[in-house]
Amino acid sequence: MVVWDCSGSLQTQPSKGNFVFYMRNKAASTSFTSRRPKKLAIVGATGAVGIEMLRVLERRNFPVSSLRLLASSRSSGKKLSFCGHEQSVEALDERSFEGIDIALFSAGGDISREYAPHAVKAGAVVIDNSSAFRMDPSVPLIIPEINAIDAANHSGILANPNCTTAITLMAVHPLHQAFGLLRIIASSYQAVSGTGARAIEELKEQVSSIAGGRPIVPDVYPHQIAFNVLPHVDSFLEGGYTREEMKMQNEGRRIMNLPSFTASVTCVRVPVYRAHSVAVTAEFSRPVSLEQAREAIMNAPGIQLHDDPSRAIYPMPIECSGEDDCRVGRLRIDCAMPNALTFWVCGDQLLKGAALNAVQIAELL
Repeated sequence: MVVWDCSGSLQTQPSKGNFVFYMRNKAASTSFTSRRPKKLAIVGATGAVGIEMLRVLERRNFPVSSLRLLASSRSSGKKLSFCGHEQSVEALDERSFEGIDIALFSAGGDISREYAPHAVKAGAVVIDNSSAFRMDPSVPLIIPEINAIDAANHSGILANPNCTTAITLMAVHPLHQAFGLLRIIASSYQAVSGTGARAIEELKEQVSSIAGGRPIVPDVYPHQIAFNVLPHVDSFLEGGYTREEMKMQNEGRRIMNLPSFTASVTCVRVPVYRAHSVAVTAEFSRPVSLEQAREAIMNAPGIQLHDDPSRAIYPMPIECSGEDDCRVGRLRIDCAMPNALTFWVCGDQLLKGAALNAVQIAELL
């Protein structure tokens, strides 16, 4: 067996297995060297989230005995690096999951609905990053810091929540545990990378065009995104909210096991490349105190308190980009509602909102 070490050295051990990748990371929160290495597949490996999944697997020392990178036929043959080893991308088909233990999906809902059943039939556990299974009552919807125990109830598929929901609940849930959550009113400020690579390029091109005095022709978004904000994320529903806005309430109820939870949300696309931000007012059933709220946040995993406005210390997307932990700040007693707190939370939507959360779920299996 060939053992690849991300320090750059190559070691060999007597075995009949495939490649096994062992990663070193002093900051990793979990070590898996005593656990059986897993055979992994990543569906959508060439996309932004798929690339991040590879990086997160490396950083968190996840034990991988074999790795199958899957994408559309257009990407077949492309090379991606994992722990210093070049791996070829294969075209996804119904037979792609033979011998796979865990399949990480991030290629959109249609692909998940079509191929996840084939993966489960082949014996793999699917962790899906799309919206395909999030509201299926038979599929656990998991944020490991909040409801890891629910992962044990899976029947072959587990779902990742919406990125904005995940980032928001990382701050909301510790406060819920302290004070008993009733409802939230929130506005999100969502980076263009949440739409995909074409949106990133559109923002770059529009900034360049404006600087050069050239006309702008929107393509990905219905209006100019550079130096503008669009109160329009996802498609509109009959009641005037968008699908994205309703995910906070619908998914939040499942994740927190709180069927009475309500959320009025306005989702806004902003000209930021990476990391989402959310302004939240949360109302609780019990009296709140700032001291208890700070303590709840500081004691919670995966969230950091960055809150000293007098020194201009508060979360910003530019500082959260590439960071695993979400950050919360501007924490204050709300002046308009009783038993309410208002705060600002930021997080990398490609990490906690997608790739990191998926790998954390895989660590539970």
